[in-house]
Amino acid sequence: MLNRFLTLLAIVAFGIGNPSESFGHDGHAKASDHITTSIGHEISGAGFKVYLGEGKGAAEGMELDPSVSENAVQTVVEAFSVMTLQRTQYPRYDQALRKGVLDKVVIEPKVFNRFVKEFLFLVARTTQPKQVILLVNASMLKQEQYLNHPQKLIPRLEREFQWVLSKADTQPKPRKVLIERDLQDAPIKSVKEIKHMSGEERNQTLQALFETYLVTVDDYQSLLDQPYYDVGTTTLLKPAHPDSTIKLYDIRVREALQRLIQAPYFVEHTPKAVRNLLNGRIWCVAFVKIDKRDWATRTRVAPKEKSVIVGPQKQSVQPAKILINYHRKAEPEDPFYAETQGLPMGALSADQLARVIALEIEKNITDKSMRGHVAQDEQSAPE
Repeated sequence: MLNRFLTLLAIVAFGIGNPSESFGHDGHAKASDHITTSIGHEISGAGFKVYLGEGKGAAEGMELDPSVSENAVQTVVEAFSVMTLQRTQYPRYDQALRKGVLDKVVIEPKVFNRFVKEFLFLVARTTQPKQVILLVNASMLKQEQYLNHPQKLIPRLEREFQWVLSKADTQPKPRKVLIERDLQDAPIKSVKEIKHMSGEERNQTLQALFETYLVTVDDYQSLLDQPYYDVGTTTLLKPAHPDSTIKLYDIRVREALQRLIQAPYFVEHTPKAVRNLLNGRIWCVAFVKIDKRDWATRTRVAPKEKSVIVGPQKQSVQPAKILINYHRKAEPEDPFYAETQGLPMGALSADQLARVIALEIEKNITDKSMRGHVAQDEQSAPE
């Protein structure tokens, strides 16, 4: 409906996403898209060659004056030759050579990232694990007066190798799926309203929040084509379809939340959990698979500047996610350790899961909100 405000969570591009001189490393084209048009120029003592290449994307069809191309190759080759001879002075470059991560260097007329922003250098992954190529923008070499000045170019090249090393050591981020939330009509409740609601009324509100606001599938579909746990065991079973595991855990989370919302036990023992599920503070509870994190659950609260306006009363909310790492087990220091009986999170029944979620919210939601906590282990990236 036109009068509804739908918040669309943006599709997140691949990449590292840290600031540097090469801001465009997130979301760059695949290395296989970059076709060389010359024989490779060897660098004595290095395991890669320097090539001329075609312009791709926004630079497709662009041609350089032959003298610019020739000077660009000569400048880059000379710069790398000096760096190789004196490699101990350039620790990032030296490390890249020792690890053998640089497949080749390709000089193109212009180099753009996927957002059509131009850069002097970009690093692109290859189809081979831990292998990258370095793209060099010949036009910018000329524009920034690097042509025929290899010594001037060397410091820039050395800085770029932080990205060569980093991108070789990480995998592309998965893309977020597009999530729609009807913020304006989400039926969030006040503390006073929640206090006087019956179990059935709380459940009706929860069902309405499922339709408008509360998401129970992770943003990156990390459980796609993953096996699932037989309840109460550590046995992993193969899904019938690629999305079967996603659907199974979506249903289990919803069943657990319904138990949590309706049962008097949770109202008495974990009132914050009940309250924060119905007042809009929590907008996602989902199973995830994050191999490089050893936590079983994690509460992530958006910082104040990312608050959203929710409901007919236009309440400002710092929304939180409750993530459940499906293949991890609880640690003794976790508040719900006794509830899990040594099982992976994905093997818990809906009743067990309800207690885990309730205790996670009860113990962590206030602390994380007070600190404006945003975890560094976002599901989309290793770091």
